[in-house]
Amino acid sequence: MVASNPLFVGWSLKKFKATVINDIWPEVFFFSGVATMVTLVSEMTRHKLSFSSAMLTVLGTVLGLVISFRTSSAYERYMDGRRLWTTIAIASRNLALLIWVHTPFDRIDKKTGQQKSHLEITIEKKSMVNLVQAYSVAVKHLLRAEPGVYYEDLYPLVCFLPRYATHRSELASEEDMLPLWKASAMDAEKHKAAHTFTSSRPLSPDRSKDRAGSAPPAARSSESENAENAEKELSGLSEDQIYHSLRGRLRRKKSFDPEMALPVVYSEHPLLPARNPPKESLYDYLPFLRMFKMLFRKMIRPFRRHAPPPEALPTATATRTLTGKKIRPEAVDSNVPLEVTLFLSSYLSWLLRNGQLQPAIASAFTTGIAQLQDTVTNLDRIRNTPLPFAYQAHLRISLWLYLFFLPFQVWSSFHYLTIPGTAFASFLLLGFLEIGQEIENPFNYDMNDLDLDSFCLSIQRELHEITAHTCPDPEEYIFTAWNQPFAPGDRRTAEEMMSDVSHSYHGPETGMHSIRRTLLKGWWDVDQITRVR
Repeated sequence: MVASNPLFVGWSLKKFKATVINDIWPEVFFFSGVATMVTLVSEMTRHKLSFSSAMLTVLGTVLGLVISFRTSSAYERYMDGRRLWTTIAIASRNLALLIWVHTPFDRIDKKTGQQKSHLEITIEKKSMVNLVQAYSVAVKHLLRAEPGVYYEDLYPLVCFLPRYATHRSELASEEDMLPLWKASAMDAEKHKAAHTFTSSRPLSPDRSKDRAGSAPPAARSSESENAENAEKELSGLSEDQIYHSLRGRLRRKKSFDPEMALPVVYSEHPLLPARNPPKESLYDYLPFLRMFKMLFRKMIRPFRRHAPPPEALPTATATRTLTGKKIRPEAVDSNVPLEVTLFLSSYLSWLLRNGQLQPAIASAFTTGIAQLQDTVTNLDRIRNTPLPFAYQAHLRISLWLYLFFLPFQVWSSFHYLTIPGTAFASFLLLGFLEIGQEIENPFNYDMNDLDLDSFCLSIQRELHEITAHTCPDPEEYIFTAWNQPFAPGDRRTAEEMMSDVSHSYHGPETGMHSIRRTLLKGWWDVDQITRVR
């Protein structure tokens, strides 16, 4: 596979913003100015601002090695993040397989002694698989410094979890609220209202359509009337009374809206978007214009009649400094991944108490949960453990000093070429140093960061594919006319071989010998056919 050159394929302002040019241009401009000053003074006056370049080679080599180490360590953290997300995908897939395939569908209710319905067990297993899906989404929001559960892609997956330590929520108080919801600042009063709406007026993205195709006309008419009445009641509610995950989505014409595939639920808080990157403006793509913006504001300030108070200025939403440096989001704590693993562990404990799992399956289940916990701890380590400040400060100061004295050392050889030479050296060395700082925390929304949304959607697709598996008995699909198990040695179907009772395969003395001979013939045919001559 030949990779395309990213510089010449699909170039856009967004890709330009992903480069480090916006971060290093003030420093490159400054050192180019120093080189210009040294060159003009040395060329146009009697003073020659130059000295021996004996230290140039030694210091350049040392700085090059240190910067290379800095970039390599940052790239290693980047790849560690990618490997850990692969581990989350594998562990999620394995846990879903254990829940869906290895947890039995046939169970006896210990209280009543009767067979449990398949619908009840399927709902139970699908809900726990949805909880496995919620784990990866919770980790994504944790790494992006987005605490809590009130997001369009997370809340519908965890809203069924208990809110209070007591099972009777109508008697519960703030002191009974469980850590998952306490940390998310759940409003208890609004939750009661949302619970009432969920029970009495369920939402659905298909409520305007006839979903009961086989229902009689009278039933369809009744469902349509109920949906219209619910819609009228919902339209009369204000934003302060109730929220739901379909808010604004039915009227929104989007070609890609993956949250429409999630459950539709009421919420006691407005749900934040699944992807909530900082707002962009022209100044993010051309940050040097920020200086003109500041000057323009100062010029027109005397002519303003109603200037906004200082506290009303939107300073918290800034993504870059005045010179164009990116402002890194501060890390926040979130207990959602831990809470999800706690519920998965309690589900495993419940299955073991009821004798529903074999020891080997229970051990694999425990290993999968431990993998999830280990992975989120390592991801949090990457996010919260930058290189020591002393190392970064000393390296940057050393590089600044090297670039500052560079034109003094090369002017005697390059003369006017000292200016572009210093600019190029500044761009090269400062660029690699900034790249190391850019990719050491690869969990945000930049093009240089890992695509966490894509990882979560991939896990979602895989888990839904697992739950679509019907778990049939092998005899239902092996002994059919579609299966030729002995090809190319014997190209008859499994159905034909089983029905041909007179064949040597069925002989009490010749059966296994004849089968082995056919398998040997198949090996020889494959060996001859697949080799290039």
